Amino acid sequence: MKNLFDLKGKVVVITGGSGVLGSAMASYMCAQGASVVILGRRQEAGDAQVKELEAQGGKACFMTTNVLDTAVLKQNAADIKERYGRLDILVNAAGGNMKGATIPPDKTFLDLNIEDFRQVVDLNLLGTVMPTMAFAPLMIEQKKGSIINLSSMAALRPLTRVIGYGASKAAVTNFTKYMATELAAKFGSGLRINAIAPGFFLTKQNKDLLTQADGRLTPRGQRIIDQTPFGRFGDPEELFGTLHYLASDASSFVTGTVAIVDGGYDSFSI
Repeated sequence: MKNLFDLKGKVVVITGGSGVLGSAMASYMCAQGASVVILGRRQEAGDAQVKELEAQGGKACFMTTNVLDTAVLKQNAADIKERYGRLDILVNAAGGNMKGATIPPDKTFLDLNIEDFRQVVDLNLLGTVMPTMAFAPLMIEQKKGSIINLSSMAALRPLTRVIGYGASKAAVTNFTKYMATELAAKFGSGLRINAIAPGFFLTKQNKDLLTQADGRLTPRGQRIIDQTPFGRFGDPEELFGTLHYLASDASSFVTGTVAIVDGGYDSFSI
């Protein structure tokens, strides 16, 4: 019987592949026998990451990119086609937040820095849309491929403070559902697109919001833990099962869905 979860020999592109979650996903995909293309902005960091993955027996390469530059993305796609001849899985993990796109307790919506808000929306939304436009043609050509976007718990339950991030991730969720029909109806059922909505995982972007310098929780971090049935933050490794499922043929009849990985946060009630 066919192993529906087999990823050996698959070609995987991960935007934001040098970030906390992106790098963890890259390492996991390499461990499953896939060839991983890490896309990021910092060549030196990317090269070091590839060297580490190769030392562990993985197959990986790094390409500099800008997820908001069509010309650069199209060149990435051309380079990937020349090197591998195909693309099986695209993980849109690039994203982020900015201080000016948040509303701290001593400020109001009227204090929002609209330029920072615009940059956060561009990074999270256009930074998902534009790579999809650039890399989808490789999948369309072979009539098969899986696209996995990174949404957020903030897209499902509006969170205080992170107004820009939440709005842009909600748009990513909507884009994912829209594209499920667009891809399948116009290019065939072999083209799938889904999203993962992580709950709270400690990253460079949110660490200062959730923990203090001595490791203790901030008041915000404590409120989150109080509303998470598992009573803790997630580990990046706990995204791997969902990632693997959506990337593999095990989910061949799944498209347009948002898989929540949150320790029960979205289900909490009092």
